[in-house]
Amino acid sequence: MSHVWGLFSHPNREMQDIKRENETVTHHYTHHVLIMAAIPVICAFIGTTQIGWNFGDGTFVQLSMFNGFYLGVLFYALMLAGVAVMGRVIWWMARNYPHRPSLARCMVFAGYVATPLFISGLVALYPLVWLCVLVGAAALIYTGYLLYVGVPEFLGINKEEGMSFSSSTLAIGVLVLEVLLALSVILWGYGYRLF
Repeated sequence: MSHVWGLFSHPNREMQDIKRENETVTHHYTHHVLIMAAIPVICAFIGTTQIGWNFGDGTFVQLSMFNGFYLGVLFYALMLAGVAVMGRVIWWMARNYPHRPSLARCMVFAGYVATPLFISGLVALYPLVWLCVLVGAAALIYTGYLLYVGVPEFLGINKEEGMSFSSSTLAIGVLVLEVLLALSVILWGYGYRLF
């Protein structure tokens, strides 16, 4: 958790600090990912059960406490899986580099790069659809920036190759994010109707 502020205020230096720590995946998940992934889940639970999704046309869709809890658990599991998948994608994409980083290092890197997306979940306290999309897009842009800054520093890939590596990884990451968002929308939408 100590790296969250640094990722926003001085990302280059923070990536160097993270790299020096040589953190294990277990430690990273228990001290960063599990906590940060809970932010959008808790905020979405509060927002959707107390206020309801606001579609901007005066329509609100409010979930019951049971539905919100059930769907929140599924949403949380999807986000944790998404970080793990992105760690594996980064590791797989680095397969042709002479100093290929370990799978553990790639998983840790993916967890830190996802931090802006986790924090953007605060906006779900008041789930206005257009506002959530706007904040999510800004978080995605900053995630891309962290990826661009972190690839050469954290993974040991030179800056020239880092740009193409970052672009490819971001494209795959956006695809994974879209799949997770689609699954979340389906779960939240059908959950409202099924329960």
